[in-house]
Amino acid sequence: MPPPVCSRPAERWHVHFINGMLQHSFFKRDPLDCARELVGTQLIWGGCAGVVVETEAYLTENDEACHCFNRPSTRAFVLRNKPATAYIYLNYGVHWMLNVLVKGGPRDGLILIRAIEPTQGIEIMRARRRVEDARQLCSGPGKLTQALGIDMRHHEIDLCADGRHGFATGVSGVDALADARIGITRSADLPWRFTLRDSQFLSRPFKPPANRLTPSNARAR
Repeated sequence: MPPPVCSRPAERWHVHFINGMLQHSFFKRDPLDCARELVGTQLIWGGCAGVVVETEAYLTENDEACHCFNRPSTRAFVLRNKPATAYIYLNYGVHWMLNVLVKGGPRDGLILIRAIEPTQGIEIMRARRRVEDARQLCSGPGKLTQALGIDMRHHEIDLCADGRHGFATGVSGVDALADARIGITRSADLPWRFTLRDSQFLSRPFKPPANRLTPSNARAR
């Protein structure tokens, strides 16, 4: 069976952009749709930018892998904030993680930005990461935040408020492949990780779920 492929419907896609930047309407839909369709956009952060090549979706309800399952502070964050708000936390006391809140659709969620392909400010990223290989600059959520200079200062900022921090139009005709999420032990079988086909900038290579779930038939779980 071929991997589940999600092609972006171009005729609907651009309704969520104004002046090239994604607007709040994009983040008022189902988290799986948002996570899939963020692949191929550009993440703009100060003087740096890159094409989003990997995301993961987490649901705020009935998802044991989501912070909302056992962190009251995260549930409070969801309640008080609007869609497109940055949710940033320190993972294992080492790496900052960049997430974006999705809210207002049939269900709410958080989308982890796992990897980007650097396109702008590459020398700045190299200096921050002390790495020369462009493929290693942002090929993981912790690497990405270090390369872009993201930390707790950016928690709860509106990613649609201005052009300095947010998502912009990127590559067209994107095929996003869906497979299992990474680095979790609970709800690990759900294929809610989305990657750009054939990208060399992923945190880990694409691996089809062993149980052949697709994002569509896993929505109700």
